[in-house]
Amino acid sequence: MILKKPLFWDQKKQSFLSIILYPLTILTLINNFFLNFSSKKKNKKIYSICLGNIYIGGTGKTPLTIKIYKILSKTYKNIVVGKKFYSEHKDEILLLKKKVPLLVEKKREVILQKAINKRKKIIIFDDGLQDRNLSYNLKFVCFDSSSWVGNGNLIPAGPLRENLISLKKFDAVFLKNIFRPNYQIIKKIKKINPKINIFNTVYVIKNLNEFNLKNQFLIFSGIGNPNSFLDLLKKNKFIIKYQMCFADHFKYSDSDIKKIIKKSKTLNTKILTTEKDYMKIPKKYHKFIKCIKIDLIIKEQGKLIDFLHEKI
Repeated sequence: MILKKPLFWDQKKQSFLSIILYPLTILTLINNFFLNFSSKKKNKKIYSICLGNIYIGGTGKTPLTIKIYKILSKTYKNIVVGKKFYSEHKDEILLLKKKVPLLVEKKREVILQKAINKRKKIIIFDDGLQDRNLSYNLKFVCFDSSSWVGNGNLIPAGPLRENLISLKKFDAVFLKNIFRPNYQIIKKIKKINPKINIFNTVYVIKNLNEFNLKNQFLIFSGIGNPNSFLDLLKKNKFIIKYQMCFADHFKYSDSDIKKIIKKSKTLNTKILTTEKDYMKIPKKYHKFIKCIKIDLIIKEQGKLIDFLHEKI
């Protein structure tokens, strides 16, 4: 089931709903207690890296997974990416398959064993920090600076899978920035874990020259943080007349696409979406809709390369 993230999760002040739901966060605390004390062992036959999050949705882990694969594949051979199969995550699977060698199964342990059978030396998992059955050689946690931790509460009172204190168990934090690094967030992270590595990322639009920026645009997306898409377009001088937001991993029907096209004709705008959303749209509608293609830039890429080489 695909659910739209409640708006109150990202409100900086505590709302009535977050206060009402706060007692239920005990269930998440209990789950995390058993997660942290479950006996998980690293597999010595393959080096494993996991990129995940403790904030639900829109932290940029899939583009980052692709980027780290590209960085490592310049030096190391026999690398593969792993992604646990969820039917509602087919958009991310399609995007990964287009960019990297990918193994997909319903259990990460099966993915790991398949990688070993194929004599892979390194596996990069897109998601899986909360998996009870696996431990990884490196654990990276991703955040979007614009949303950070939302209201700071655990599920269901807020968007966090784990409390921020869990930063003590990760090897690095990656902060997705639309504009510039947020040094207040960096200071908070370092206060919890002074030794943790922090890397800042930004998105660059690779196909910017395909668009006439004098046009007005209707934009739509079904991603974890649709406002990051809006902010990226505004940063690149797109004129946004209307925005339509759908739930993360939303599966578009013909009716949904026709409504988008109809709205665009009414407003006399061009239609623009993300590459991930574009892959879910039937090809017969591609003549009406364009997508932006992004490249993720790691500001401290040299430092990251040195760090990865030192660990691997």
